[in-house]
Amino acid sequence: MRHPQTRLSRLRSCATIRSMMSENSLNAYDLIQPVFVHYGDNLCKEISSMPGQYQFSIDKACDYVKDIYNKGVKSIILFGIPEQKDAIGSDAMSSTGIIQRAVEALKKAVPEMYIITDVCFCEYTDHGHCGVMVARGDKMILEHSLTCENLAVQVKTHADAGADMVAPSGMIDGQVASIRSALDSSGHGGVPIMSYSAKYASSFYGPFRDAAQGSPSFGDRRSHQMDTANVEEALREVELDIEEGADIVMVKPGLAYMDVIAQIKSTFNIPIAVYNVSGEYAMVKAAAANGWLEEEAIVREILLGFKRAGAGLIISYHTADIVEKL
Repeated sequence: MRHPQTRLSRLRSCATIRSMMSENSLNAYDLIQPVFVHYGDNLCKEISSMPGQYQFSIDKACDYVKDIYNKGVKSIILFGIPEQKDAIGSDAMSSTGIIQRAVEALKKAVPEMYIITDVCFCEYTDHGHCGVMVARGDKMILEHSLTCENLAVQVKTHADAGADMVAPSGMIDGQVASIRSALDSSGHGGVPIMSYSAKYASSFYGPFRDAAQGSPSFGDRRSHQMDTANVEEALREVELDIEEGADIVMVKPGLAYMDVIAQIKSTFNIPIAVYNVSGEYAMVKAAAANGWLEEEAIVREILLGFKRAGAGLIISYHTADIVEKL
């Protein structure tokens, strides 16, 4: 029974005691900035649906990453837009591909930056799907085993180039096991895997598809991304990825899936990441531009919400802006 003199407001009476009582906090090591690397030279093109985010050529990406490192950003995740696309996404597997060259250049320019590479094929295939498509009757379907073979080649080239971590994002059955085996057998056993374990077939991805130029030319990705109604399925996906060798599991998107983060946290003893995705970013930017909310305050609240739900790492387009203010 509550004592009649108990008043929780005593612990909120000034900024100092409020900070002392704070249960969650943000720091630079929690946050990861996405970076889009585009073919060409001297390119710095703002993404219209994501104000403040850009497609960079490798030379300009080096300048940008050096700048945000000096501001306090400790880690980035790279996405590539190649000059040539084909049916299997050959550029993604080439030692001279856009991501491989970007990692090498960035490691020379900013050796201390921790570089994570997105591992998938949707930005590299001419059909925009996440792997090898094969005909089954009158349909084209994603072939998981062939895609896993190609993912194994892709991650070796990323690790050879100097990637610190790889992040498979395609929700391909067996991808983590294939990637773990490929890394271990090629002398890269120390490279961790952050798997997009619970990636939903979400409507929040629209601006990203502008940024990464990887929209499907037919069909959709609902055959391998998750139904937005499901939670138990997410737990099964996470369990499978842990068994296959994932070091970190990810939930994507973030805001509408706080419950999923919390359930994974309460079920599994493994680090959790969350992707604060492009649509979530664009909504905040649009509302702030119209004066409907105070951007810094709302970003802090969103990011702290992810921490409160159980995420230890947050991929967010807000990273470079907010990290200076932590």
